[in-house]
Amino acid sequence: MQGVGFRWFVARHATLLGLVGYARNQPDGSVEVVASGDEAAIDRLARELARGPEFAHVSAVEKTEIQLEVCNVKSFDIK
Repeated sequence: MQGVGFRWFVARHATLLGLVGYARNQPDGSVEVVASGDEAAIDRLARELARGPEFAHVSAVEKTEIQLEVCNVKSFDIK
């Protein structure tokens, strides 16, 4: 859900977990998260996303593995 600081919540947790990638709002009100790094850290991030920040309503977290070229990505960004 947009408007509750969800992207910043994602970025904070992803950075603490040593992940790189991004979070961005989608037109339908959802947030797309693309993360790369250790599989255990990604699983932990997925659990944090399901919980969400205070005042957020998370209806679902979908995890899909994709091929992503992130060799130049050095941080987790908010788009």
